[in-house]
Amino acid sequence: MRDNIVKTKSFDFAVRIVRLYQYLTNDKREYVLSKQVLRSGTSIGAMVREAEHAESKLDFIHKFAIAQKETNETIYWLELLKVTDYLNEKEYENMVNDATSILKLITSIIKTTKSQINTN
Repeated sequence: MRDNIVKTKSFDFAVRIVRLYQYLTNDKREYVLSKQVLRSGTSIGAMVREAEHAESKLDFIHKFAIAQKETNETIYWLELLKVTDYLNEKEYENMVNDATSILKLITSIIKTTKSQINTN
């Protein structure tokens, strides 16, 4: 049985987001942007998990589309944290590279699933 790469990556990313939130609130005393990135960044994996038990292919696509939007939103909050000097360049690049990797996986899964629906 193959590992579910998007499930693993989105969970690992959520763990990193929680740790980022802890760092931002404890060390930087930042409470607003950190809460936003916590919500969107942990929602990605939650939607991937929900998609595992989707009621149909369309429901599956819908849940992955939400994960796609949450990933894009997370990238926005990370950019804002960088520009406002809460994250340095290295911290930012590391997190955004992971988010971008997940975004590409999610987008590919959506496209593949849509093409399967269109060929049936």
